[in-house]
Amino acid sequence: MKEMELKYGCNPNQKPARIYMKNGELPITVLNGKPGYINLLDAFNSWQLVRELKEATGLPSAASFKHVSPAGAAVYVPLDDVMKQIYFTDGLELSPIASAYVRARGSDRMSSYGDFAALSDICDETCARYIAKEVSDGVIAPGYTPEALEILKKKKKGNYVVIQMDEAYVPEEIETKDVFGITFEQGRNNLKITEELFEDIPTVNKALSEEAKRDLIVALITLKYTQSNSVCYVKDGQAIGIGAGQQSRVHCTRLAGNKADNWYLRQNEKVLNLPFKEGIRRADRDNAIDVYISDDYEDVLADGVWENTFTTKPEPFTREEKKAWLSTMKDVALGSDAFFPFGDNIERAHKSGVTYIAQAGGSIRDDNVIETCDKYDIVMAFTHARLFHH
Repeated sequence: MKEMELKYGCNPNQKPARIYMKNGELPITVLNGKPGYINLLDAFNSWQLVRELKEATGLPSAASFKHVSPAGAAVYVPLDDVMKQIYFTDGLELSPIASAYVRARGSDRMSSYGDFAALSDICDETCARYIAKEVSDGVIAPGYTPEALEILKKKKKGNYVVIQMDEAYVPEEIETKDVFGITFEQGRNNLKITEELFEDIPTVNKALSEEAKRDLIVALITLKYTQSNSVCYVKDGQAIGIGAGQQSRVHCTRLAGNKADNWYLRQNEKVLNLPFKEGIRRADRDNAIDVYISDDYEDVLADGVWENTFTTKPEPFTREEKKAWLSTMKDVALGSDAFFPFGDNIERAHKSGVTYIAQAGGSIRDDNVIETCDKYDIVMAFTHARLFHH
């Protein structure tokens, strides 16, 4: 198939719409549903991300995409009991690729609502059963077991988008993009994200563990497919906070740091033991958790409101309690798609337990950034590689 007609483009008024190949055949097979314009943008960007993660780490990889940026990305690392609980997978047997997607989906469940999923490996039955429980628009993978495909075909009243990607497909080296009737052309960003990018370490602390290198690789590959400016926090092989599309670098760092903090706050006993009513919808539960750990907690704890969600009224999670819990967060890796211009980014990163940083370097204030890292004994590598994505 050389082209595919679409219902419309980004918006319903944008017609006609299609995807097509200038040379050769489309490298996808639609196994179910009718993908839309944004679905396919998410699918192709997310596939590149998980493919590169798998190539770089050798681990099954997954991503959860929304509006052409990842809400989460992860490689396979076994889930401990706490992770199983905060991702609501207690009692489920999870394959490596299912575990990777659970991590990718779970890092920011609010943003992942209605996502497009990407899997580096064949989607098996355990992964399909997990996807089937979540609100999601579609999935792209190199293949599906018969059992998995049967499960996914029933999702969304039979309209769930299932795309099979040709693993052998290699895009042309030159890519083009039309904006306002004007064609832009550039070489593809084929920069390989490897441990060699972490060899220039100007900080006093130069100790990078293998786990830290893995997490920095996850951060940088995630950023390679995130709308710029962007910053990514990673812990245990998964993105835990992504700040995308901000005009200011420090706003990226704050946004992603706040998401990372929320991920960690969900692991506190007060959140783990929230007394949810039986049968509450997953989206309502996730929203209640998000509000409960925020400064707007009264919105779910007010009389006449909490009864809709909980069997008994929970005690507030106070600002002092949250601050004390967050102070125990550590060994977080942070990647930036370009240099940090000021030390304020490091100050904010430190509050979210960042111990390892990879950033391009090259700011006229590099000395201030290095000095701030040294103040907190943070290891920082200059990658000398910018990863803007637009």
